[in-house]
Amino acid sequence: MAYAEIKRRLDAGEVLLLDGGVGTELERRGADMDPAAWCGVATLENEELLTQIHIDYARAGSDVITANTFASSRVMLSAAGHGDDVVEINQRAVEAALRAKEQLAADGRTVAVAGSLSHLMPMIPGTATADPELVPTPEAVGEAFSELAGILKAAGVDLILLEMMYEPGRAKLAVDAAVGSGLPVWFGMSARRGEDGSTVAFHHFEDIPLDEIAKLIPAEADVAGAMHTPSELMGETLAAVRARFDGPMSAYPDSGYFEMPGWRFVDIIEPAVLEDFYGTWMQQGARVLGGCCGLTVPHIQAAARARAAFGA
Repeated sequence: MAYAEIKRRLDAGEVLLLDGGVGTELERRGADMDPAAWCGVATLENEELLTQIHIDYARAGSDVITANTFASSRVMLSAAGHGDDVVEINQRAVEAALRAKEQLAADGRTVAVAGSLSHLMPMIPGTATADPELVPTPEAVGEAFSELAGILKAAGVDLILLEMMYEPGRAKLAVDAAVGSGLPVWFGMSARRGEDGSTVAFHHFEDIPLDEIAKLIPAEADVAGAMHTPSELMGETLAAVRARFDGPMSAYPDSGYFEMPGWRFVDIIEPAVLEDFYGTWMQQGARVLGGCCGLTVPHIQAAARARAAFGA
């Protein structure tokens, strides 16, 4: 029922709010990050904190809250020695979000729960770069993504949020897993500044044109957009999405930078500055606003103010 209301509002052209960073907010509030799986293992010791984070975002205005499953595929958890815990960790992450959903419903606040599915791979320590020696075969990666999508569905999420799509091969496998689940799918691609100053896909080893990722947006997607991307690059990234997708777009940037195993909260964008960006992105067609790594409750409050000013 929660997603039916979300879809109705999207079809009516309303602007919806996603939450802010979940993994980075866990870290900011004191949860330990795993040296191999970042926030993927943190659920085991921080379920109550996760539930509170979800509630805080919803009370700031979020219509969709995201379970802490971005870094908890079997691939990531195996690198951290928790491969056998993949079902438990993801179920508990979803349960933390569902508890928040129930508490919010008692207060008259309706939210949907998204299950995050990324193609994050084990990284070289001290960097934000995937370690080629630790990336499994495409077959194993596809199996891990399908497994995670199935766990998320069984645990009760309302939709699957494909996050940080930037590597064409793994992005295709993630799309296939999400669509194969039968759940609603939202697609988020990520960008960076290329060697020549242009905006390219986030891939660290080569400058991949944005269209190479945008063309992977599945026909089944209800929403597609840009995420985990600096605010100053979001406009170009959204334009690439619009060239391939005519539905509601999403825009949720990051701020700061990552060095495994932690987020560096450096030069975080001020909420008032982000509020102006949100207005620009809505003019481009963004109908889902939120925040990714480094962004917090005040940033979602800024999104709520921007939505009110936009009048949608």
